[in-house]
Amino acid sequence: MRNRVIAAILSAFVLLTNSCSTVDNKAPEALSEKKVAAARSKKITKTFVAKKPSNETSHKVPALNSRANDISNYAAQHGYSTKYCFLVNMSIPSGRNRFFVYDLENNSVAYSGLVAHGCCNETFISHPKFSNSSNSGCSSLGRYKVGAFYTGKYGASYRLYGLDNSNSNAFQRGVVIHGYDCVPDKEIYPMVLCNSLGCPMVSYNFFDRLSHIIDHSEKPIVLWIYR
Repeated sequence: MRNRVIAAILSAFVLLTNSCSTVDNKAPEALSEKKVAAARSKKITKTFVAKKPSNETSHKVPALNSRANDISNYAAQHGYSTKYCFLVNMSIPSGRNRFFVYDLENNSVAYSGLVAHGCCNETFISHPKFSNSSNSGCSSLGRYKVGAFYTGKYGASYRLYGLDNSNSNAFQRGVVIHGYDCVPDKEIYPMVLCNSLGCPMVSYNFFDRLSHIIDHSEKPIVLWIYR
């Protein structure tokens, strides 16, 4: 079993070499609707059909409520969405769901999924470290504004803008939300997830779910990465 885990980690690192880039700012900030549709048809092969949000995992993560309340107040004051927010709890092991789509109106978790943390330019790290420095390869703690969809080096992606001192360089670093092959749809704990180079990297199917929420939101959504 130990050999299988080691082999899985090594395989994940091989995939990492083609994953989230720290320099991906050449793509246009926004595309026309036709170009967006064309880009997605090429990069995303599975289509998510929206369903009524469930209360999945909400009973397991009561601590999300206080975070969500903070986001709701912040969003109302700064013109962000008060319908949904994204919460990433980095204190949860990477093999478990730790990216939560939180329904602020119903005070419940709508969806949850796996999300990778940055490798900090090391071969592999099972527990996240954090940095706001350029080329650090680390995840950054703090609140982010989820920006426009674009097609970048790793396909369909959403820009992220840091809203706190701890993540103020996110846009310049090219930290974005995107999908990648090494992130599965289901929890793999006690195994650990592959690393990114600082991006909140998710599975393609979970990215489709996020896309549906983001694209149908009248106001920008806040993502909060914390521990």
